Amino acid sequence: MQLKTNVRNVLVIAAIAAAVYALGTTGSFALNTLVTAISLAFLASLAWIGSRLYREHHIDIHGLGTRRRAVLYVAIGVGALALTAVNRFTASGFGTVVWLVILGCCIYALYAVWRSSRE
Repeated sequence: MQLKTNVRNVLVIAAIAAAVYALGTTGSFALNTLVTAISLAFLASLAWIGSRLYREHHIDIHGLGTRRRAVLYVAIGVGALALTAVNRFTASGFGTVVWLVILGCCIYALYAVWRSSRE
């Protein structure tokens, strides 16, 4: 049973790789459309995971207190904005550094809220 699942997963990855290769040889418009669709699917899956986590832990989140909850929501919002603006940030070297600093601050804020909730 496990072997069939692994073979199916490898075939799916191979089919996606073949589609990307085929679209890459046809032109940049088709490849850009595919990359945009994959990016949107990735962001939609992140939103779905976030809503699922919120529904599972909403009592814990409301028990954090106003200040920690505000830090949590601001870090998630700034992180989402940074992820959607990655093309504009990475257009230059300085923008890439700023983008990495913003993401690092968001990750640190999320970690600090998580750590303080465990105390």
